Amino acid sequence: MTTTAQRRTYGYADLSRLISAMTGDEKHGAAATSTLDVLWVLYDRVLRVGPDTVDDPGRDRFLLSKGHGPMAYYAVLAAKGFVPVEWLGGFGQYGSRLGHHPDRLLVPGAEIGSGSLGHGLPLAVGTALGLRAQGRVEPAVWALVGDAELDEGSNHEAIAFAGATGIERLHTVVVDNMSATYGRAGGIAARFDAAGWSTLTVDGRDHAALYEAFTAPHPGRPHVVVARVEPQLS
Repeated sequence: MTTTAQRRTYGYADLSRLISAMTGDEKHGAAATSTLDVLWVLYDRVLRVGPDTVDDPGRDRFLLSKGHGPMAYYAVLAAKGFVPVEWLGGFGQYGSRLGHHPDRLLVPGAEIGSGSLGHGLPLAVGTALGLRAQGRVEPAVWALVGDAELDEGSNHEAIAFAGATGIERLHTVVVDNMSATYGRAGGIAARFDAAGWSTLTVDGRDHAALYEAFTAPHPGRPHVVVARVEPQLS
């Protein structure tokens, strides 16, 4: 593990270089590109968690549900000092900690082992409920899902339950790269709005707009930000 004294952090301008260090097959480059700005703004300006607080009970929790595109996630974790940059070169290879789907037992800062689409948001609901039951009102819980992933029925159950029970510390970001097969009448935000969520839709490349949306007040309700980006294949 990299110590605080040894750790070097990087800026947004370094992310392309960090991603390019990850070679191998099945990189899902388009999916990684679609989430990069959302991930950067969250880890750079919003989430209350860092390399030295990954086990702090009072930390914010981030759950990556969007299974494709972990390269952006790994690049941001490396940039922020959670994992050594040297790990990136082994991405997806046998024996590497950085698999095609993040493993919480191998990747510092990863809250869940993700990959099976549709599980992240339900897990985030459970995490937020668990924190509330413990009397921990400060930690925020964030889940990042893809637009096509919303086809999974488990997400609709989670959306309905969270809205009905007013889980205020629950936040979801839907990266909309228009890869869903059928789409949704009225748009993605309408589904959440109907279930009682606070909703905002913004340009997923605009860091200022993302930050404003992420930090918007939403008393008594869970919050979703739909981050629209250019069309992708996954």
